[in-house]
Amino acid sequence: MSAVEQFTRAHLVTDAPDEHVVVPVALRYDPEADPHSVRVGLPGSHDDWVFTREFLEQGLRAPTESGDVSIWPCGRVQTVLEFHSPQGVTVVQFDASALIRFLRRTYTAAPVPH
Repeated sequence: MSAVEQFTRAHLVTDAPDEHVVVPVALRYDPEADPHSVRVGLPGSHDDWVFTREFLEQGLRAPTESGDVSIWPCGRVQTVLEFHSPQGVTVVQFDASALIRFLRRTYTAAPVPH
């Protein structure tokens, strides 16, 4: 089983009406370290956000929440992730296709045990 790492870009959602900030994001999956969880690394954050592959997959189809993370589809081709921390709230919008591609690669690296 090998680790999967995918770099993509996401749009940082802000209060500014005309601000459109694109940020680099690292998506990681290491089945040796934790076969159930994926990691999302955002710029300026010292720690990755960690949650299950199943949670990410559910959030691509319908709004879902787990602890400090919420995920929901936004239209037909976008997905929003909202992260809550003591420093505040970070909201990023992804092309759903990037997240789907990442998930497919994780299931190829380590299928779901039956």
